[in-house]
Amino acid sequence: MPKFIQRFYPERIWAFSRNKNTVYLTFDDGPIPKVTPWVLATLKKHNAKATFFCIGDNVQKHPEIFKTILSQGHSVGNHTFNHVNGWKTKTAKYVDNVLKYEHVVLKLLKNFGIENAPSDTSNSKLLFRPPYGKMTSKQARILQKKGFKIVMWSIISYDYDANTSEEKCLQNVLNNIKPGSVIVFHDSLKAEKNLRFVLPKVLEFISEKGWECSTV
Repeated sequence: MPKFIQRFYPERIWAFSRNKNTVYLTFDDGPIPKVTPWVLATLKKHNAKATFFCIGDNVQKHPEIFKTILSQGHSVGNHTFNHVNGWKTKTAKYVDNVLKYEHVVLKLLKNFGIENAPSDTSNSKLLFRPPYGKMTSKQARILQKKGFKIVMWSIISYDYDANTSEEKCLQNVLNNIKPGSVIVFHDSLKAEKNLRFVLPKVLEFISEKGWECSTV
């Protein structure tokens, strides 16, 4: 992500300190049965933790996978209920869609026996990532006033792009990764082919460096 764009929105999270040998893997658009369980198994194999920015509709359809994400020590964040593009959506409707996700998740958490917990049960923060990275400043301000931390990224793998080869996707990550990086993958059907090739290799690279994968 170009530095000049990051400077326009300094209140959003783009990366973390380089002083610790820690990187932050994030997964957007899940959970879904065909991809998310494989991601979880792959992370577990490498003793890696990650943050899953979930679509509320998918959480509602696949609550047990969502529960597994939490039970394995990963954190979760809000990716709207219907993967809404903020640039194409009126502010009130956009905020309502974000809050609809929260309503569904809080209800599930209570069903799981977790009372009065925000979406991110591991560190008591409300995390939000705008689908497509697109939201207006007004939408952002409203969500921030409601306690959301907006998490962007420093590296995007382009795993979802059919025109991006497996090797190119891998190099998008390996050529740019450093301590503090926030990296975007997708546990989605569109990304599955590239993700299955890239994720194990990225995790092996991180292990060889002696770095840690942590939650946002």
